[in-house]
Amino acid sequence: MKPDDAKRNGVATRVAGDVAILDILGDLTAQTREEVEAAYHHATESGAKKLLLTFTKDAYINSGGIAVIINVAIAGRKHGQKIRIVEPSEHFQKIFAMVGLTQYVEIYTSESEALSGF
Repeated sequence: MKPDDAKRNGVATRVAGDVAILDILGDLTAQTREEVEAAYHHATESGAKKLLLTFTKDAYINSGGIAVIINVAIAGRKHGQKIRIVEPSEHFQKIFAMVGLTQYVEIYTSESEALSGF
């Protein structure tokens, strides 16, 4: 595989109104944990009370990545934040429900739907 064929993994951040958006790029694993957690902490330190996590269509999330999302959800709850997740695959939606993550975050099928009424 050529280097430019490799999928970029990590996180990009942006703001929409009063919502901090963390775009999870590529795979969410233990290897990308630090970058995602740093983006979350930056958003929190900036005063964000609403966070949106988006995933690329081909995102892969392993157990380390699920742990990252759980940690963000727990921290968000402690900080009084509302967290929504956009476009995880059906498979990951089922896993999120199985591990109880859906008690702490809401899942939406589109970014516009998630931002509406946030």
